[in-house]
Amino acid sequence: MTALREVAAHIPPTVPLEALSERLGLTTLQTRIFRRLHGLERIAVGDGESWGEMLLAAASGLRALGPAAERVRYVIAGRTIGFAVPRDQQPLAEVAEKLGLTGAVTFSVTELACASGLFAVDLAGRLLEADGDPDALALVFSGEKAFTPSIQHAPETTIMGEAVAACLVGADGASDRVLSYATSTHGEFYREQDDPAVAVAFREIYPGLVADIATEAVREAGLGWDEIQLILPHNVNKVSWVQVAKLLGLPLDRIYLDLVPVYGHCFSADPFLNYLAARDAGRLTPGRPYLMVTAGLGAVASAMVLCH
Repeated sequence: MTALREVAAHIPPTVPLEALSERLGLTTLQTRIFRRLHGLERIAVGDGESWGEMLLAAASGLRALGPAAERVRYVIAGRTIGFAVPRDQQPLAEVAEKLGLTGAVTFSVTELACASGLFAVDLAGRLLEADGDPDALALVFSGEKAFTPSIQHAPETTIMGEAVAACLVGADGASDRVLSYATSTHGEFYREQDDPAVAVAFREIYPGLVADIATEAVREAGLGWDEIQLILPHNVNKVSWVQVAKLLGLPLDRIYLDLVPVYGHCFSADPFLNYLAARDAGRLTPGRPYLMVTAGLGAVASAMVLCH
């Protein structure tokens, strides 16, 4: 059974939302709406840091990685954006080499937008299980650079932050075991970024898609909502999670939203950033299940139930 053996993150300094308004072409009214309605106050911005440097910094926080370097079989990046660097650059492979992971297969997964991080964890577990070596591990990265204004600003939805999470994944383990993984793709919304009418339609059905995939993951884990201690969401905004909570019939405090005003929406890294913050705040109890859930443009919704 797939397990998160250890999670670490690199989070650059944050800036007030207003500091990005000119860069993103936001009006005063748009900025005020993002702050007051969507709950975005500060955004993590890694100016001066490359994606490779952020990956290396996140992995350096994994205490178990150094002693276990020879056991790492895969280095996987779950990417929201399909292109990261020019074709002649290989930052992921360079990071693996610097970490001493010379025997690992290194690759990225894309096309699931901000749901790529959860998919990468599930894929890592399945690859490790198929290999049959109980000691083998995978290093999974999520999060990336928002290197253009059009990538950093999702109109009427969110502002992207820059942070990277690193997960050491095993085929099994005693803690943070994956109990279920559910995902669904809704290709009718693939033109969301290009067609305003499609974007509006997606925003209207979005809370239902998220609620449905979350419910499916809980059901596949053989659990009920009363057994799920906490939901660790992607930090797209607060208003959408208010709607999801209503559809699920759950109080809003069952959804961990503390980081929405702190870092912004850090691509597919959000659930793992929330995991670290919730764990350190004592919001996760050993032996209790919790849910990670995320959705991406295009549109993909994914959820994963784990036991702390």
